[in-house]
Amino acid sequence: MSKQTILGRVAQLAKANINALLDQAEDPQKMLDQLIRDYTSNISEAEEAVATTIGNLRLLEADHREDVDAAGEWGGKARAASNKADQLRAAGEGADADRFDALAKVALQRQLQSEREARDAEPTIAAQTEVVEKLKSGLDRMKGKLTELQSKRDQLVARAKTAQAQNQMLDAARSIDVLDPTSELGRFEEKVRREEARALGKEELAASSLDAQFEELDVASDQAEIEARLAALKQTA
Repeated sequence: MSKQTILGRVAQLAKANINALLDQAEDPQKMLDQLIRDYTSNISEAEEAVATTIGNLRLLEADHREDVDAAGEWGGKARAASNKADQLRAAGEGADADRFDALAKVALQRQLQSEREARDAEPTIAAQTEVVEKLKSGLDRMKGKLTELQSKRDQLVARAKTAQAQNQMLDAARSIDVLDPTSELGRFEEKVRREEARALGKEELAASSLDAQFEELDVASDQAEIEARLAALKQTA
């Protein structure tokens, strides 16, 4: 997978507007499950690709350090050969001096080559470093999106369960309303009230009958009093 493809996929997934996707989904939970699978798979692939890119960068950096170190070493060898040549020439050994000067030139050539290779590698290392940083940043955003997806999925599932429980409760309440047990209680209460009314009626009827008997007793008593007074009147006449 090329770096451009990796960067493109990382950028695309990291910038995904989850809320907009959910708004367009017929089944948000199913879509979230699929997105989580896609993100997990892409993150795994991107991590492998980023690890490879980082590995290549570290090799370039190691090669660059070797070139820099080699340039320093060849520079030291060139200096040592030149110093030896100067000593030999001062001692009158011109031929040996020329040989060490030639060695110094070879060392200087190697130093130049190592410096050139190190210098040529620096733009590539800088570019690769930038790519790696972008990839790592994109991966972090992708992982953040994955966490967001998982959180939204958990929230959605919880809301769905709550809604389901509420609907079950409302359905049960509607069933109770249809059966309306309070109407049965109302009918039973009405029956009790009728029985109570009958009892009151019987009590009232019994009381009326008793009052009538006492009234008859009073009438009889009055009649006797009248007869007695009439007899008294006749005796005084």
